[in-house]
Amino acid sequence: MNSRLIGNGEITLVLSHGYGASQAVWDEVVPKLSKRYQLFLFDWCFSEAVKPPLTFDSSKDFSFEGFADELISLLDNYKLKCVVFVGHSMAGMVGCLASIKRPDLFSHLVLVGASPRYVNSDDYQGGFQLTDVENILTNIQTNFQAWAEEFAPMASGITDQIHLKKLIDSFKGMNPTAALPLAKMIFLSDQRHVLEHVKLPCTIIQGTEDIVVPVVVGDYMKCKLKGETSLVNIDKNAHFPQITSPKKFVEILRKILK
Repeated sequence: MNSRLIGNGEITLVLSHGYGASQAVWDEVVPKLSKRYQLFLFDWCFSEAVKPPLTFDSSKDFSFEGFADELISLLDNYKLKCVVFVGHSMAGMVGCLASIKRPDLFSHLVLVGASPRYVNSDDYQGGFQLTDVENILTNIQTNFQAWAEEFAPMASGITDQIHLKKLIDSFKGMNPTAALPLAKMIFLSDQRHVLEHVKLPCTIIQGTEDIVVPVVVGDYMKCKLKGETSLVNIDKNAHFPQITSPKKFVEILRKILK
């Protein structure tokens, strides 16, 4: 999983990427963070950075529980405890589950563009109708490359062409046997019941123009998480604020860590 420890400092930050990405999604913030903190980075098994790529059985589902167990194993292998976990997108809920199972491993959760549920219901706004999600899954199944080319720019809000190409290439290079089952796990999941069991301090970082996770989801999570929780909205940012506003992102983390 290309796991590595870099940087210096008494506090350890675990930087965990989401769907379609790799640890490179943190490249814009790593140089400044590593001057003050120890950073633990790794690639999830579905990432294009994992070589050679693994083969996944499409008949078997991914699960948030499974990813949480992988995270716990990684931290145990490195003998890391009381870390500050920074989870982007799907990794946010992975961190929540891991913190419930092993609270000794974590001191604070930073949830970046995280969501417990993406599909709207009568009493909840997740950002997508079920038909929207079904269309996404169909497009992933029929032409993943074309979908990735369209979805990455739309979700990220990145305007810099170099950074945008890097992200698109990461999405398109994602393990093809994982793309559809992982998307099903994410977009069809309902992890709302998990939030009331998270007792650790949390910070939610939310882009105000995020079309994947609308701002109402951040408000919902803040109300449901049981630990001391703060919500930081980053104006004019979408789903990847660590790329589009790295300076602001680092400032938020430094404020938390004080």
